[in-house]
Amino acid sequence: DVVETQEHYKSRWRSIWIMYLTMFLSSVGFSIVIMSVWPYLQKIDPTADASFLGWIIASYSIGQMVASPLFGLWSNYRPRREPLVISTAISVAANCLYAYVHVPHSHNKYYMLTARALVGFGAGNVAVVRSYIAGATSLRERTSAMANTSACQAVGFILGPVFQTCFTLIGEEGITWKLIQLQLNMYTTPVLCGALLGVINIVLIFAIFREHRVDDMGRQCNSVNSEEESAVQDEDAEGNIDHVAVVAINLLFFVILFVFAVFETIATPLTMDMYSWTRKQAVFYNGVILSVVGIESVLAFMVVKPLSKRTGERAILHAGLLIVLVGFFVLLPWGKKLPNIQWQEVKNNSIPRTAATEMLMPFWSLPAMELPSNGTVEPVGCPITQSWCLNTPMIYLAQYISSDILIGLGYPVCNVMSYTLYSKILGPKPQGVYMGWLTASGSGARILGPVFVSQIYTHLGPRWAFSLICGVVVLSLLLLEIVYNRLIAFSVRYGRMQE
Repeated sequence: DVVETQEHYKSRWRSIWIMYLTMFLSSVGFSIVIMSVWPYLQKIDPTADASFLGWIIASYSIGQMVASPLFGLWSNYRPRREPLVISTAISVAANCLYAYVHVPHSHNKYYMLTARALVGFGAGNVAVVRSYIAGATSLRERTSAMANTSACQAVGFILGPVFQTCFTLIGEEGITWKLIQLQLNMYTTPVLCGALLGVINIVLIFAIFREHRVDDMGRQCNSVNSEEESAVQDEDAEGNIDHVAVVAINLLFFVILFVFAVFETIATPLTMDMYSWTRKQAVFYNGVILSVVGIESVLAFMVVKPLSKRTGERAILHAGLLIVLVGFFVLLPWGKKLPNIQWQEVKNNSIPRTAATEMLMPFWSLPAMELPSNGTVEPVGCPITQSWCLNTPMIYLAQYISSDILIGLGYPVCNVMSYTLYSKILGPKPQGVYMGWLTASGSGARILGPVFVSQIYTHLGPRWAFSLICGVVVLSLLLLEIVYNRLIAFSVRYGRMQE
């Protein structure tokens, strides 16, 4: 056995912290524009509809789903610095492309689709990040490390819209640098900031990141990714992985990411339809709400790690899914009041609406302010093209905020526990490809989630959309009950360690 030196220990944890940062920046790259994609899309290309919005949001996950197994396989045989740097560079270039999607005279929506797909392809590096952390931690360290990784990812998803909210102060017009045709406004500044953070991340990977690997007991082992280490081979890797448990976690993770993708995608269109918010108001107010949810999630992460030592990861995963179920059940339309309809505003209105009056009014008292017949002001309310607007009760603001709080609590708990259980089930085996498949599973959910909600919500309304989500979560709870006893660590399964 090779005892780990203090220098090796410090280097190993510095590298793990760089992986935390990479995970955080990767998730911020997705969510930093999630609240503004719809209004920006409407601005640059009026031909785009809500259905195309679903494809744009899903394109990120399509790119990630394709890239994750590839980067994971790459990381199993080559130094992880290679896929990490290449993937981050792709994300930086894609963010710069997104900042210029307004420049072409036509087909702007397709340029936005391409940019988001490339950002997602770069985000395939999360499989590399998780496989490295799983291999660089002992079984005792892994729960905390994987929880921290999931926390960085979840907080990135949640805080991205908060950063977007700060950039709304720049406004829709912003500043134009004519020499290079660059617009710095509330839509482009967030992605340019993301590109800058990506460059910083690349520098840190070169400067600090090193390859390390230890076995479940914490003993230093050889790594196929490094030519520098000389240590013992990991003999505890002998044994077969429980593939039933692996498939089950992949399915559960798919459901968790699916419902959260629905939650993120629907926020802006739902509030614009239900509360007659303008594009700018929807981005700003949803950002404020999600900032509060972000604080809640951080508190949840602080509690979940010590709690898991008492109750175990499986019980907490079960509780998290129940909270998500209640969150979507609360979101169902229960009242009698109907939302304001856009065509009524166009016909009857005579009161002009200005940006100043919009921002001064409290969002909980914003009515459907009428649109002048000359069409010079942005229309608000539930579009008459969505036939359900005429007979589906509105979702009250209290329902919406309550749902945000519950889902904001349940999602990060489920995310943390899924990855923690998965890494323990795989044990000391090389995890690059397996983590790639888990990431691809989550990406598939992010593809289907936005497409599902944009189609079902647009054509059938929130009652159908959220009822189906509740049904999916119930099925996932049944699956968890069936495989509950198989979701144990690799070393525990073969009797090398006690649970």
